[in-house]
Amino acid sequence: MRHGGQLLIDQLAEEGCDMAFCVPGESFLAALDGLYGRKDIRTIICRQEGGATMMAEAYAKMTGRPGVCFVTRGPGASNASIGVHIARQDSTPLILFVGQVGRGFRDREAFQEVDMPAMFRPLAKWAATINDTSRIPEYVARAWRIAQTGRPGPVVLDLPEDMLSDLSDAKTIPAAPLPQITPADRHMTAFSDEIARAKKPMMLIGGPGWNSTIREQVTRFAERLDLPVANAFRNSDYIDNRHPNYVGHSGLAYSPKLMARIKAADLVIAVGPRLGEITTDGYSTLTPPHPAQRLVHVHPCGDELGSVYRADVPIQSNLSAFAAQLDQVRAPATIPWRDWRKNARAEYENFLLPDELPGAVKMADVVRHVSQVLPDNAVVTNGAGNYAGFLSRYFIYKEYRTQVANTAGAMGYCVPSAVAGKLAAPDRIVVSFAGDGCFLMNGQELATAMQYDLPMVIIVANNGMYGTIRMHQERNYPERVSGTTLVNPDFAAYARSFGAFGEVVERTEDFPGAFDRALKAGKPALIELKLDPEALTPKLTLSQIRAAGLKDKA
Repeated sequence: MRHGGQLLIDQLAEEGCDMAFCVPGESFLAALDGLYGRKDIRTIICRQEGGATMMAEAYAKMTGRPGVCFVTRGPGASNASIGVHIARQDSTPLILFVGQVGRGFRDREAFQEVDMPAMFRPLAKWAATINDTSRIPEYVARAWRIAQTGRPGPVVLDLPEDMLSDLSDAKTIPAAPLPQITPADRHMTAFSDEIARAKKPMMLIGGPGWNSTIREQVTRFAERLDLPVANAFRNSDYIDNRHPNYVGHSGLAYSPKLMARIKAADLVIAVGPRLGEITTDGYSTLTPPHPAQRLVHVHPCGDELGSVYRADVPIQSNLSAFAAQLDQVRAPATIPWRDWRKNARAEYENFLLPDELPGAVKMADVVRHVSQVLPDNAVVTNGAGNYAGFLSRYFIYKEYRTQVANTAGAMGYCVPSAVAGKLAAPDRIVVSFAGDGCFLMNGQELATAMQYDLPMVIIVANNGMYGTIRMHQERNYPERVSGTTLVNPDFAAYARSFGAFGEVVERTEDFPGAFDRALKAGKPALIELKLDPEALTPKLTLSQIRAAGLKDKA
């Protein structure tokens, strides 16, 4: 006989879970008891539920397995919802367990009671309540499968407190292999036919289900056909950016010339991405429902194919099965787009040259330095804000799974993702970029980094404002600044108060030394960059954006 908490943790171990993130709550004490003393599942205690779910989501990105998180009902679940939303938009496998009031108290608005399935159903792939202790293995096994199959995503399971503490003689369920969807032969033939007709193709890669083997197979295919390859928003590590076939990223802080090429292409080969708003620049590079370009769209979820864009060749397939068949795709006898690819690559390399911006600290030079000195396998994470545009434009990603960022655009992701990155890859350097607004949304997770002795470097770009919102504000309501100004602490002193390394940089030439000291600190480290508020984007100053807004209003 085991209580429900032990049964749940045993089933998670059976499925292959090796780490659980949590903020403890009395509603799931039995699950915490199930984690007691285990060596196969490590428990990571976090400081806020939003940070905990972000860690679980980032850990899933790093490992390819579902991230697991435990939070309590009501306030805890509300805080955790942001991580569930990220997992939904990023197609990341995640399982959130939420402690709940006892079954006998349900529907009385008991202490912190919320109808969890109703709350999470719009965000999750599946949200359910386990009412019977003996069915815990069934629910957990199903959650593990649903989180990973088709388009991966989050699952939320509601755990009544008394259900978790009840005893049961139920057995754990053996882990089962996930189903594999293989592309149909006729679709691969149609794919070959589309390539044979193309004069200006563009491959766009991204989405869920990738690994280093898939990356190698797709790269080899692009080489063989000399295809230009762009990555979807925040999937920049899906191909070595130094490769001659790589031509840039489609997303925020993009190259206008690349977006023009995607529009001008006669064939877009989308391998994995769901072609969301940011990747398509507001659905403009590809216009729904049927783009001007011919479209081959590969995705593991049939519901995603055709949901926004009607592809000429829709291919439902796991990325591993699709990539394994790429060697069978015929190349044309002569390739008419070689100059098209070469020119696209040249435009990308020219886009790496920084524009001149005001200020004693040049964010472009900071990012370029970090890119140059880090080893190829270093993990670089970021949250959301204009500062991330400098990273998107100037950082050169070399190896697979060296970028950890969220396409949902959620702020506060920087520190939790760095913690998760270091936990998943303890032998690799982890560096996270943050804005001043972004950092303080989950800066308390520095305590988690200190608790688990996780050396990592956080670079905080401090310009005293919510920069992205200020940018839009000046474009739409120039000179009417409202709600976007920040008064910040001494970020370096804040880090030192946790016991971390902290240093302030006020000149670009001082950054290399500070970065070297942070890397050698042997503990969590933070570098605060004092930025000129005028240097608002990688290309335009605040004054230029305001002037354009005033001109539009005139």
